[in-house]
Amino acid sequence: MTDRLYYHDSFLYDFDAEVRELADSPRPSLILDRTAFYPTSGGQVFDTGWIVTTENPADAGTKARVAEVAESEDGRVVHYLEAPVKDVKPGTRVHGQVDAARRRDHMQQHSGQHVLSAAFVRLFNMPTVSFHMADDYCSIDLDTPNLTREQVQSAERLANEIIFENRSVDIRFVTRDEAQTLGLRKLPPAVGAPGLAGVARPGRGDQLRIIDIREFDLSACGGTHVRQTGQIGSILLRKIEKVRQGWRVEFVAGQRAVSTARRDFTTLTEGAALFSAHIYDLPQQARKSLDEIRSLRKQREQSQEELAEAQAAALLAETPTNNGRQLVARIFSGRDLNYIKLLAQKLTRLSPSAVALLATTSPQPSLVFAQSPGQPFDMGALLKQTAATLGGRGGGSKDMAQGGVSSENDIDTALKQIAQKLSSDLAAPM
Repeated sequence: MTDRLYYHDSFLYDFDAEVRELADSPRPSLILDRTAFYPTSGGQVFDTGWIVTTENPADAGTKARVAEVAESEDGRVVHYLEAPVKDVKPGTRVHGQVDAARRRDHMQQHSGQHVLSAAFVRLFNMPTVSFHMADDYCSIDLDTPNLTREQVQSAERLANEIIFENRSVDIRFVTRDEAQTLGLRKLPPAVGAPGLAGVARPGRGDQLRIIDIREFDLSACGGTHVRQTGQIGSILLRKIEKVRQGWRVEFVAGQRAVSTARRDFTTLTEGAALFSAHIYDLPQQARKSLDEIRSLRKQREQSQEELAEAQAAALLAETPTNNGRQLVARIFSGRDLNYIKLLAQKLTRLSPSAVALLATTSPQPSLVFAQSPGQPFDMGALLKQTAATLGGRGGGSKDMAQGGVSSENDIDTALKQIAQKLSSDLAAPM
């Protein structure tokens, strides 16, 4: 069993220990008799840092990066290294150095979570059922069927009031029987049950580690925490979403809140500059622009409809009738697939006997084959075969098909060959 120094002092970043076990496979790792490195547990992610042998500190090869820290099933803390440490064996004395900036960030996030979860309980009786800490945000899942923006803002306000009051955050150990009388926000499972890791005090029977935010929250927790709520800095709620077990609230605390607010402000400032507006007017300007875009899109669609119908009428007017049918074969440049598809639809609706073989060379080489209802050809099969010969793919129904090809090369030749074949078929006796 590893003696966990962070249980008593979350601000302990340097410590001495003795190597108990080491392994090189599948990853280099060490197990120490005592450690200040926090392993992933209870929603909080692991510490990182360095392990340095104390026998020869001048040798650079004695320093190894701690890349991950995890807890074994038997309660030992495993330190996974980026590379093995030289000249280390069981009994070797080493020095541990926890990445202080990462630890401080985790203390701010985890302590912030305690304050925020307690705020939701005190204001709205919404218990937290899970906590997740990622690299750039944190989240809690609340057991509630509904959550309003006003409730979120109220919980954020209360949480920050508790932070600004700089209340003490104390650590103490109590028995389970004592814990049941203290009014904990959530009583952990019994000893030996899943989910107890990091809450029970190893080697002390059923003692629980309690985080006490003065006159505001009592929780059983094995994580690292600040000494005063003021060290959290602030809490900023970012996003809410409905999840299966209730509502998820994303938040950031401390330096993360500052960095996030700075990034948000920079983004808003750059966005507002595009509209020559103040950041507070950005939503209104964005809505106005979207309305204009929708209006222009509608006008464009109407113009496309009118243009396609006029062009279809012109093409039919100049296309001779062969055996009672009109075969239109054209290649367009600068017209997208949607337009030539619309043109094909107009051709086959304006004439009961139209056969259209259309292609565009840009922006993406594409084909559209269509015929008026009742005509004898299979446009889907014909286009699929043609696209395959041109290094593309496509298909569709008997009367309308479309597809893309890898290059505009040979499209003209292919359409001429198909038009010639269909013209021959049209001229054959019915």
